[in-house]
Amino acid sequence: MRFAKGHGTENDFVIVPDPEGRLDLTPRRVAALCNRYTGIGADGVLRVVRGEDAEWFMDYRNADGSVAEMCGNGLRVFARYLVDHGLAAPGRFDVATRAGLRTVELGATGHVTADMGPAQVLGISTAGIGDRRVPGLHVATGNPHLACVVQSPVEGFDLSRAPDVDTARFPEGVNVEVIRMVGRRSVEMRVHERGVGTTSSCGTGVVASAVAAAQAEGENRGEWEVRVPGGSLTVILTAESTHLRGPAVIIAEGETCL
Repeated sequence: MRFAKGHGTENDFVIVPDPEGRLDLTPRRVAALCNRYTGIGADGVLRVVRGEDAEWFMDYRNADGSVAEMCGNGLRVFARYLVDHGLAAPGRFDVATRAGLRTVELGATGHVTADMGPAQVLGISTAGIGDRRVPGLHVATGNPHLACVVQSPVEGFDLSRAPDVDTARFPEGVNVEVIRMVGRRSVEMRVHERGVGTTSSCGTGVVASAVAAAQAEGENRGEWEVRVPGGSLTVILTAESTHLRGPAVIIAEGETCL
């Protein structure tokens, strides 16, 4: 099976070209590909399949093999792969996802911008993180998020285990972010992703973090910097939508027998 590997701010993915959708991509096979000791190693798998509403559909799976609605960094890496392999022309084009059509744009700087659609703010909940209980904002950005604005450095929060959350509100699980303001429209963020664990970055979580930080500051527009362990991303909040901009690179290609 042919594959490529790419990442966006160290949120890494195995990319599997399967235009006709013929591969038997079972949860077990996805988990084997993502295993960092016996597989290729990644936070998830991006299967490149021909779509109906757009030429290409991003079939995204979490590292444990579960299906996810959306992945912001994955979408940007997916777009980079399409352009690098002549499957799409540079510039703006649409990609079909389980969260709907998303427009991506590859700029001259090498950064990829993804229109993530409007974020939905759905109320307040709490997360138990280690021995702390912190409030958070329930934000839907294609995936469910609980974005928790905190006052102390985010490195001090233990995200090695899944935070304790309200399962009635989040029956299918939730990504949990801890966020701290570090400057004017600038935040630091760490995340625990459902179906994956702690990751260096999470695109939809970065957007949710910017939305939560903006609301905490009494704002709902503007350009926000979100610093994650894997680098820095920009979120642009507008009245109509949210946009995620940052680097996306393909780092390897080959064949696997997994």
